Amino acid sequence: MAITAKEIAKIVGISPAAVSMALNNKPGVSNLTRERVREVAKKYGYTLPRNELREVSDDVRREGTIGFVIYKKSGAVVSDTPFFAHLSEGISEGCAFHNYNCSITYFYEQADVRQQLRELAYSKYSGIILLATEMQLSDLKPFLDLGIPILILDSYFESVKCNCVLINNIQGAFMATNYLVSKCKSQPGYLRSAYKIGNFDERADGFYKAIRANGMSASKSLVHWLAPSENGAYADMMQVINSGEELARCYFADNDHIAIGAINALKDSGYRIPEDVSIIGFDDLPQCNSMSPKLSTIQVPKNYMGKLAARQLITQIEEKNYFTTKIEVNTTLIIRQSTK
Repeated sequence: MAITAKEIAKIVGISPAAVSMALNNKPGVSNLTRERVREVAKKYGYTLPRNELREVSDDVRREGTIGFVIYKKSGAVVSDTPFFAHLSEGISEGCAFHNYNCSITYFYEQADVRQQLRELAYSKYSGIILLATEMQLSDLKPFLDLGIPILILDSYFESVKCNCVLINNIQGAFMATNYLVSKCKSQPGYLRSAYKIGNFDERADGFYKAIRANGMSASKSLVHWLAPSENGAYADMMQVINSGEELARCYFADNDHIAIGAINALKDSGYRIPEDVSIIGFDDLPQCNSMSPKLSTIQVPKNYMGKLAARQLITQIEEKNYFTTKIEVNTTLIIRQSTK
């Protein structure tokens, strides 16, 4: 009796759908997997029936696709910024390199959660890259119950056995803070996000780690809690200045939006940047290099993160024996004119 597609799948260690993709020369599997499937099929005399060829083509179009799900909870994640545009580009490029399609889906917490989950289940994605910047553990569980291979992007949960790709936030914040200490010879202050997410908590760890590494007391660093948007940070920083609160000689900011808003508030209040106050941001948004003064910041390799996320998820989909990984992508300190 001739071997079946399911039996080939078992031998190779992939799904029957992936076998069909390989035999039909369709997107959705790597070249290495495609050759392995063909070798096994030839060895055991497998021939794909004509009616199966027609029926499989529709499934291939669906199952040869990676879903990039952008989880939007309260608005802190703005999906039309350059940061997420570069992530999306990297994911699309990574999927295309491995012969997968990429489909972007938005998941809104305020909408019908069950209906959105049903739509994901019926999508028949080969796997999902989940942008979990704003997510808590309770938000993540329903996605894990879908039974679809998932990679968590831009976040990490200790209790979840799942692939993760995220920024090395601690390293980036440490570098920025350490640089401020070395150049300003003063204890840095902290422009901290009033909205809490995991990334910002990790940046706080890096900030205080650098403070302690330089022999300073963490309790003596001035902290101003600002909204994580340019307009919000501007308004909050103006309130700090007008209240007469003590200002630090230099600051690390949780993100570029906060840094830009704070700089504008300080300039409008008569402070010189960086002569009076030096500031370093985080993310390296395009406006960092066009504003005055140009913003020193922590550069995140966003496109690379997207490509890496796609590669890790596809490896998980295609390999029979696979161990989950947590990958932190290191950052680079970019010095411009906002630091002295």
